[in-house]
Amino acid sequence: MAALTRKTGVFEKTLRAWFRRNARDLPWRQTRDPYAILVSEFMLQQTQVVTVIPYFERWMARFPDVEALAAAGDEEVLGMWQGLGYYSRARNLHRTAGVIVEEHGGRFPDTIEAMRRLPGLGDYTAGAVLTFSRDVATPIVDANIARVLARLFNVLLPIDVTEGRRRIWQLAELLQPATAAGEFNGALMELGALICLPKPRCEECPVRVFCDAKEPEKLPMKRARVAVTRKTERSFFTEKDGRFLLHQRIVNPWKGMWVLPPLDLRAAEDEPLVNHVYSITRYRVTLEVFRAAEPLQSTGPVERWVTVDEAVRLPMPSPHRRALEKVISFCQREGRSSQRLLF
Repeated sequence: MAALTRKTGVFEKTLRAWFRRNARDLPWRQTRDPYAILVSEFMLQQTQVVTVIPYFERWMARFPDVEALAAAGDEEVLGMWQGLGYYSRARNLHRTAGVIVEEHGGRFPDTIEAMRRLPGLGDYTAGAVLTFSRDVATPIVDANIARVLARLFNVLLPIDVTEGRRRIWQLAELLQPATAAGEFNGALMELGALICLPKPRCEECPVRVFCDAKEPEKLPMKRARVAVTRKTERSFFTEKDGRFLLHQRIVNPWKGMWVLPPLDLRAAEDEPLVNHVYSITRYRVTLEVFRAAEPLQSTGPVERWVTVDEAVRLPMPSPHRRALEKVISFCQREGRSSQRLLF
């Protein structure tokens, strides 16, 4: 640590030079618009860059500014987010847009404290928006930067416990430059994304002479993983007159989205038509879809009869969309459905 802190200026200059030569050409790096940066940061939470790029571009085409997003309806917002998962991100982003328009006149706050008060913004996202849009010198720590700092300073604490997290954030603050903080923070992030990977490429690292890690492949340290819990969900499929029934969730997870109706509300045949396995947080879920014993009527505003074409336009979580694809395909093979498979 002492070697790096004595030569912070050299480290910063070296890292910036590498970044200018090697930085990926990402759409949110071509703007200083805090709204566009906010959208990218929400989308990038727990999602890979290659997946986010087309979603980001479609989102910005439909909601080009914070006013456009604030004016949109919940169903359209969730529909545009469909496929990215973790839908609370979309709801918080939508709520944030509303707060910025209604309480800030459409202008983004210019302090970390005010940014943190927006829905769904923690220390990282608040800092990222300000540093990348306004060059505010503020520490930001995502998974990539945490890995870089844990190795540079040989941090022998689990970074996902309070003491370890505090240490990493202190180090990020220690390295903040006097000027052009956005570029520097972006360079730290890019180093973790391209070079200081979980399996590090130390021989290619532009700042390896500053690194104190004795065994970089073993860092960062983390606490023991929580065991995966297996669970089963049961839904049903019913069809009449070329339409099938969907159910709108009114609670989390997937609040506001359309799913196959829950089985406990209906009688069904004994064996599931299909099983679809998916993961969410620490759960490994088997979604069993049964066919209703007979066509059923909608029971209220949270249910809707739809065609496949209509279902495509509804916000639906990926596990239920994939399960529905399997059900329709199975029913077509069995001659039990007239639906066209258009998902």
